Amino acid sequence: MPPEPLVLGFDTSAAHCAAALLCGETVLSQRTEEMAKGQAERLMPLLEQVLAEGGAAWGDLAAIGVGTGPGNFTGIRIAVSAARGLALALSAPAIGVSAFEALAEGLPRPVLATVDARRGLSYAQVVGQDTAPQQLSPDTLPAELIDSGLDCTGHNAPAFAAVTGGRALTPALPVAVAIARIAARRGAAPAPRPTPFYIRGADAAPASDPPPVILP
Repeated sequence: MPPEPLVLGFDTSAAHCAAALLCGETVLSQRTEEMAKGQAERLMPLLEQVLAEGGAAWGDLAAIGVGTGPGNFTGIRIAVSAARGLALALSAPAIGVSAFEALAEGLPRPVLATVDARRGLSYAQVVGQDTAPQQLSPDTLPAELIDSGLDCTGHNAPAFAAVTGGRALTPALPVAVAIARIAARRGAAPAPRPTPFYIRGADAAPASDPPPVILP
């Protein structure tokens, strides 16, 4: 039998720089470094380190998975730009994975996945149902989710679970491992290039050093 494909997954959509190398379901190497800034400078060296620890080279990759958010605007653009550049250089597919999908990977479905949106709010989506993402708080959950028994995971999960009547679940996998697993499942199917997943517009003036430009 041919060897399982190698998939590299990474994410900088929150205050971290995370990467993982998988061969099939086996995690060959993974690292997560907490950081509020500096992901642009740290991402590529971290990816090189993860590849080296997994005994692989860039040319061995069958696919690349990248976290597309929602989350930190600049962080999302850093990761998505890197993934698209690597895909072009390596002739390997780049697959975008939302933060909601990554949080829900390995958990029972449906599950309410939530991401910190600041200002006391969360980005939320019910993974496992055909629902659109929303920006809300436990106090503003839609009526159909109240006392629904729906399990919750991610940002402020215990508060959301207290309203839904379900369980507050810890994510089953590190974010980069989840992204790589999902990308491995989707790698064989044609897919559009990954793009940033924003739910609301930026609420701050642009930085003096603008983020990378995402081409169409």
